[in-house]
Amino acid sequence: QVQLVESGGGFVQAGGSLRLSCVVSGRIFSFNAMGWYRQAPGKQRELVAFMSIGGSTNYVDSYVDSVKGRFTISRDNAKNTVYLQMNSLKPEDTAVYFCYADGTYNPPGDSGRKPFNSWGQGTQVTVSS
Repeated sequence: QVQLVESGGGFVQAGGSLRLSCVVSGRIFSFNAMGWYRQAPGKQRELVAFMSIGGSTNYVDSYVDSVKGRFTISRDNAKNTVYLQMNSLKPEDTAVYFCYADGTYNPPGDSGRKPFNSWGQGTQVTVSS
């Protein structure tokens, strides 16, 4: 009922750039937070960038130290879309990237609001040296 679909992953050489997009669909009433995580082979999923949301205001809370100054999280409020601009990519950025969102939505056939927290299916980013 709330779906997140990522796109924009791919193969890039070190020093290159990619922009990931994540579209959130469903009868969304409000967002509390959106973010990007990644998981490399044999490693645990880690937070990359996180954004708290209050109405139409976005508060960029944190980036993992390894991406500070290179990655930027942003949001298009009207399109329910969150982006991750990744510049100066390094081989160690290679991972599957997942977007995350939580907030409230209106279930079909229900006039009330319920909380949701949802993940996308992931998009592969591969950076060659």
